[in-house]
Amino acid sequence: MSIETRIGRITVPEIRARKGGEPIVCLTAYSASVAQRLDPHVDLLLVGDSLGMVLYGFESTLSVTVDMMIAHGAAVRRGSRRACLVVDMPFGSYQESPAAAFRTAARLMTETGCSAVKLEGGREMAETIAFLTARGIPVMGHVGLVPQSVHSLGGFRARGREEAQAEAILADARAVAEAGAFSIVLEGMVEPLARSITEAVDVPTIGIGASPACDGQVLVTDDLVGLFGDFTPKFVKRYAELGDAIGEAAAAYAADVRARRFPGPEHCFGTRARA
Repeated sequence: MSIETRIGRITVPEIRARKGGEPIVCLTAYSASVAQRLDPHVDLLLVGDSLGMVLYGFESTLSVTVDMMIAHGAAVRRGSRRACLVVDMPFGSYQESPAAAFRTAARLMTETGCSAVKLEGGREMAETIAFLTARGIPVMGHVGLVPQSVHSLGGFRARGREEAQAEAILADARAVAEAGAFSIVLEGMVEPLARSITEAVDVPTIGIGASPACDGQVLVTDDLVGLFGDFTPKFVKRYAELGDAIGEAAAAYAADVRARRFPGPEHCFGTRARA
């Protein structure tokens, strides 16, 4: 079914069935207005906890709360109609126990209307993933460079260069898939490892700084369009420079206001032509 004629959202089973097929297109969204623009072009919208850095100026994702994810997830839901919607579970909201994870996931799903949740971690999270999926909560996994563990990992560096580390990440991905995740994000790892994982698991992999062999790709939209200017990761391709355009627009507006060129008569109500 074409984008133009489709009625209803792309479902989790449809995403799961894309293994080895047409690549899955995924972007992040945090607001209704951006979601509305992205929705016709993507298969999956991810309300990522990257919003902590992109929108709120945090140094990492660790300060993001469940309430933040609910507010932004609900906004993205209102702004989209077609894309499968996945919302990140923030740090500290699911690691304690499977039961704690269920309470968070259930709240995210009921208060945002999302299609699934995403959580980070490998073998240590397999029990939780199985617990959630057995209770009707679809889960997207996330292995490799997991930003919520940035301090224990020692920073944002590509993973899997050493053989032992690569084997551990492959084992993590297998455990997540076997536990019932419908897809897995592979982030920040050497290309051969991401390719091997994609071949080894029977669910779609979605790469970010991973491999073109993945079953799909995701980027942070603000990186894609040049709105997040603090740094540009190696794996990002910029498709626009909206940050520069916004700065130029603000400068032109400021100049017009100071020169009393704005507002003009056409921007005012009840103005009368002078004799």
